[in-house]
Amino acid sequence: MLKVRPTTEELLVSEGDARISLDPLSGQNKYGCQPHPDPDLLDFASSTASVISQAGYAAADSLRERLLNGKDSFELARQHIRMELLSDVSDLGVHLAFATSGTDAHFMAARYAARAEPLTVVMVEEAETGSGVRAALSSSSNQPVINAVSLRAVDGMPRPSEDIDADVSALVQAAVALGRHVLLIMVDQSKTGMIAPSVSCVMQLHQLHPDHVAVLVDACQFRIAKPALRAYLKQGFMVAITGSKFLAGPSFSAALLLPVQFEQRREERNDLSLLLRWEAALVEYRRFREWPQSRVMDVMENFAQAVQQRLASDPRFEPLAVPPLNRRPLINVQSWDHLPGIFPFLLYHTKDEPLTREETLRVYRLLQVSNMGAGARRCHLGQPVACGSRCGIAVSALRLCLSARLISDSMLPGGMDRLIDDAMAALDKTAWLVDRLGDNSL
Repeated sequence: MLKVRPTTEELLVSEGDARISLDPLSGQNKYGCQPHPDPDLLDFASSTASVISQAGYAAADSLRERLLNGKDSFELARQHIRMELLSDVSDLGVHLAFATSGTDAHFMAARYAARAEPLTVVMVEEAETGSGVRAALSSSSNQPVINAVSLRAVDGMPRPSEDIDADVSALVQAAVALGRHVLLIMVDQSKTGMIAPSVSCVMQLHQLHPDHVAVLVDACQFRIAKPALRAYLKQGFMVAITGSKFLAGPSFSAALLLPVQFEQRREERNDLSLLLRWEAALVEYRRFREWPQSRVMDVMENFAQAVQQRLASDPRFEPLAVPPLNRRPLINVQSWDHLPGIFPFLLYHTKDEPLTREETLRVYRLLQVSNMGAGARRCHLGQPVACGSRCGIAVSALRLCLSARLISDSMLPGGMDRLIDDAMAALDKTAWLVDRLGDNSL
């Protein structure tokens, strides 16, 4: 009997966990994505997940056909993807280990960081990183002690950088004094677009305790340019990346970049699904890298100006404060990655009545319904992020995000105008839904 071969759509949502399993009613996964292109969707959700592009799907489908028909070997395909991801750092002797997700990459980093001493993990709060990171690290065989530092105050405002650094330093110093090895995780960038703890704090701790402190840069958003990536690796820091955030590839494509001093371990599985997801993400990666940095920066600056102006002027929105991106003293060059690409904002019924977390989640879900207001365009924003309370009400922030795919699309004739028009349409629909949340017809 002939064995039925898995389709590309089936493979794109395989070999992960419940987060990419499809709901039988909606046909979407937990991130609100389907495993096939959806060109009519206004997709500004890259801080969470994006629907696969038509070009990305075609590339994944082509690779599936070649592998299943024996025209390409699995190992050669994997090596090709590895070499492309390492192309900017190939002279540094960097290793790359594939991971199913950013969470998995954190777990792998803990294994590389662990030595004979007990392990302590110092990281930022889970609300600003991956939802499963703490659980994954806790499941490590060395059962590390995990300490998390808050990035925002109780009202959702960013804590001063020096306070975050002081908390991190105290935790690291205390662990080292007890003879423990430390995995220090710095996020660049968090769910709301923050870098924390500061680069200077992390560099200082690593230099003070080179034999006891290993550093992981959580760059799973992959919103970093070549100079920053190289600088982190030159410092001896591990770097976790994914193809499913800024690159707008399918969910569950990740990798851990390891400086030369970390001995590479051959522990990879023959995961066809993972290769297909990375193949789709690399389509967007190549396309983005074709554009001059000056043009990319122009797009990002124009987009930020339009979005920030709208969020500040509409009484139903409040931009969530995000500190400027600062990687000094590690790097001083001004690249596209010093510009914001994640725009978090709170929702308000009135000036003194923010939406609850449950109401914000409802708006997030209703944005993807086609028959509701503002031109009936379906919209996809970044999932709500819990960020304290306002006026005694626990609140969360939606996120309107710029991806590599959107930047590349904006380079086409009329593309910049379309990009901003689409962003305004997504915010129009959000405002329309806020005004009608009490309507039983929604």
